[in-house]
Amino acid sequence: MVFPGEAVRQAHRPVVMSKRGMVVAGHPLAALAGTTALQAGGNAVDAALATAAALNVVEPHMSGMGGDGFIMVYDRSQGTVQVVNATGAAPFAATRETFADGIPMKGMRSVSTPGLVAGWLGAHQRYGRLPVESLFASAIGWAREGFPVGHRLAEYMSAEPALLNYPSSRAIFAPAGKPLRPGELLVQRDLARTLTVIAREGAAAFYTGEIGQQLVRFSEQQGGLLSPRDLAECRAHWQEPISVDYRGYTVYNAPPNSSGLTMLQMLNLVGLSDLRALGWLSPAAVQLMVEAKKLAFADRERYLADPEWVDVPVEGLLSKAYARERAELIDLRRAAQSVAAGDPWSHQSRGSARGERQHSRGATEREDTTCFVVVDGEGNAVCQLQSIQSAFGSALVADGTGILLNNRMTYWHLEEGHVDCLAPGKRVRHTMNPVMVFKDGLPRLVMGTPGADTQVQTNLQVLTHVLDFGHNVQEAVEAPRWRHLQNATESTVPHTCQDQLQLEARFAPETAKALRELGQPVTEIAPWEAMGSEVMIEIDPASGVLMGGADPRRDAYAIGI
Repeated sequence: MVFPGEAVRQAHRPVVMSKRGMVVAGHPLAALAGTTALQAGGNAVDAALATAAALNVVEPHMSGMGGDGFIMVYDRSQGTVQVVNATGAAPFAATRETFADGIPMKGMRSVSTPGLVAGWLGAHQRYGRLPVESLFASAIGWAREGFPVGHRLAEYMSAEPALLNYPSSRAIFAPAGKPLRPGELLVQRDLARTLTVIAREGAAAFYTGEIGQQLVRFSEQQGGLLSPRDLAECRAHWQEPISVDYRGYTVYNAPPNSSGLTMLQMLNLVGLSDLRALGWLSPAAVQLMVEAKKLAFADRERYLADPEWVDVPVEGLLSKAYARERAELIDLRRAAQSVAAGDPWSHQSRGSARGERQHSRGATEREDTTCFVVVDGEGNAVCQLQSIQSAFGSALVADGTGILLNNRMTYWHLEEGHVDCLAPGKRVRHTMNPVMVFKDGLPRLVMGTPGADTQVQTNLQVLTHVLDFGHNVQEAVEAPRWRHLQNATESTVPHTCQDQLQLEARFAPETAKALRELGQPVTEIAPWEAMGSEVMIEIDPASGVLMGGADPRRDAYAIGI
């Protein structure tokens, strides 16, 4: 998507190109597992499952079967985009009173019901071609025989002392009493056995069978809250995506309880200005996006939660009229010092009444993070995120299973009346948001990133680099990045923005100076320090050629066949 006369930005890595299929993932071995599935005749969903299982093994600090995920699938034959919501709920024993002293960051009481396996196998059941046993083969082999620990994983292990506190975790990640070093082999034989059982017996093994029983026993031993009921009632949800128009492109994202809504709101706000006229990475362009982010996040804190528990005004929040109303609050000459949520209900033409609870939970139907993208030779596509919340999740490996459990409970609010307040059986708000961009009814970009609350910010920046400034995908993911951090709990009143705008050192010094003069609390971070690991595939509409970009801020890698 290069505009005539647009200067080409140099990237450190090449754009990877192919015709028959491509995987871009957070680790080279995971991308290899996915492309191996494609070469064996699998489609995009097959490749996604192979990639997901491999990431469970080679990127354990980011995601795995003990966590959650979102899977966006484009089926070329049907022309449909659907989202698999594989996020688990809070245990039925989890109440505000249970955590009167707060939710611990690590340990078994930080663990919520893992939903990812239900999503993996639900997507495969609907779309997959190859048997799960063959798709798990690479992951099982690397778990059983071991794989070399990379420098980044070694850094993460060294930075997480909690791994040494639990015998089941220490035996895997620090078998000699200290964390594994780069080049040493990480062996996970229990995990290999677990993957083998799931491949043979399906999701039932995890939720009601042998593995589920082991998880419940371990939880009870460790003073946790997981019960047989929590696992037995865990379901993956098939959902319709939400979308907005941006510069003539249709941008899809996941609906609540995903924060994809927030990214689309930011696009609506930014799309009201001529971003290209403001200039690439200019102070005015950064100011516009940061101020849009503040407004969208104020709405997120006020309205976004599990739609089975609260009525989320999605239509109103995504309406162009509401965006125009909110955009009046953006001042390109001054940073906002306080931000309040708006009133999207006045733009809501359908749905339940304001604030009405849709139905109660109880029926059987019901970061750190990684992201990867897949496109196959037939034009099918997948964008998938999976997470165990923070690095190494709870730091607890369930004994005998090899499964590293999440600490997703730490993302709950405990303030009574907050829209995302903890309740038994409720799903917490998630930052994960898979993105696909369509033009003329066909996918042009498949993209996403890990990075907690910075995910939507990173996706916004990278998307505008391509659509507004004509960058190729590798230039877009490598471009200097900002991130806005804000410590605030939004209710119905304005809150003071006790914030920080971090700019990678590759921004021009004049840009940082100008933003400070606008009132932005700018701090400089290392040249490649901004959070995120954007992965991106562009599909050329004329030739069908796939072009992959992989973020060098982590170990992301693109492989085409």
